[in-house]
Amino acid sequence: MRGGLRCCVIALCCVLLAACGSRTTSETDWAEPQLATSPGFRISDRDPDGAAIAKAAREWVDQGSLPGAGTRWESMSRWALIDIHQMMSGLGEGGAPAAGAAPSWGYFWPRDGAFLIVALDRTGHHEEARHLVDVLARLPFDETEGFDARYLLGGERVTLDPRGPQSDGCGWVLWALGSMAASSLPPSAAGLRSQCLTNLMRLTWSGWQLPPPSPDYWELPVTRTSLGTVAPMVAGLRAVARSGTKTERALAEPMAKRLAAQVHSELGPELGRFGDSGGMDAAVAMLMPPFGPTDRRVTSRWLAYQRDAARSSGGLAPGSGWRNDGTSWTPETALVAYTAAAADRDATARRWLDWLDEHRTEWGSLPEKVNRSGNPAGPAPLLWTAALVLLTLDELDAA
Repeated sequence: MRGGLRCCVIALCCVLLAACGSRTTSETDWAEPQLATSPGFRISDRDPDGAAIAKAAREWVDQGSLPGAGTRWESMSRWALIDIHQMMSGLGEGGAPAAGAAPSWGYFWPRDGAFLIVALDRTGHHEEARHLVDVLARLPFDETEGFDARYLLGGERVTLDPRGPQSDGCGWVLWALGSMAASSLPPSAAGLRSQCLTNLMRLTWSGWQLPPPSPDYWELPVTRTSLGTVAPMVAGLRAVARSGTKTERALAEPMAKRLAAQVHSELGPELGRFGDSGGMDAAVAMLMPPFGPTDRRVTSRWLAYQRDAARSSGGLAPGSGWRNDGTSWTPETALVAYTAAAADRDATARRWLDWLDEHRTEWGSLPEKVNRSGNPAGPAPLLWTAALVLLTLDELDAA
């Protein structure tokens, strides 16, 4: 009897909760992320010490080219460049910019740096691009596992870093070197390319097998090789096959073909995070142009990712298996915009650019996240997103 009464009470409570609209959902189970950057980040003419800095930033932007000039995204493009300039100002010889404007993001990730290098080179800021290549060439490097996940801004290792090495780094670095104008490459690029090519040869047995499991851009421990680890390797090898020395091209071209075949054999046809498990992942975009040729199978899964990883705030999560808290992540959304522009799917690129533009902070920066209420969250700016937006606009300009 006591159990029956208890069931009736529980049922009544459920009805009342539903009527009042207070029942929790999978989204509201998670706390909303908040903005990690103070509005005081933005340099301003109104600040007594900011006028000269703001003037110098605008002059620096004008020394190069502005992707998207004359379009509705011109303001977003200009502030993305100003943010990159501000985060790179005052760096010493070995100094690297922080990934984002908040203490927990005060490190340098080789992955983010690779995209910054290409964005700086494409916008005519070749000296800064060369500086970052030099930074990468001086970073502590493990011949077997490659780059660490992140480094201190002076280029030193993060001691006792639980993130450890992340073997996608060499793939991204090789892609960046292959995407720069030949005239922009500093002398350090040759050694850096050789070091990374050797690393990928070891990790993949010259392309005959997938690399060992390693954390990727999700930065979570894994027990299986993820698409986010191997796709950048394929992109990097393809870049060396296009732009390396004669010897490097002879090594990289067959390696790239073999490793791409392994991706489709071991992780296809789903091309999910772990192939047939883990859900769709933004890493499928890393197989799209400009990282690789147009492929009908890849394009189909790229479209599936955009459907499955959509979040209520309007953008995309890192994958369909990511927490369903309604939060959108701007790097993944911008990555899809970039690949859409490179694949001549301009309408898709414009749609994601509009969403990114609409969710900037009040001081114009692109944040890392947009929470389910539609508010910027995390650090703002996040330089990876800023670089991807500039590259997307550059692709649309070229088209």
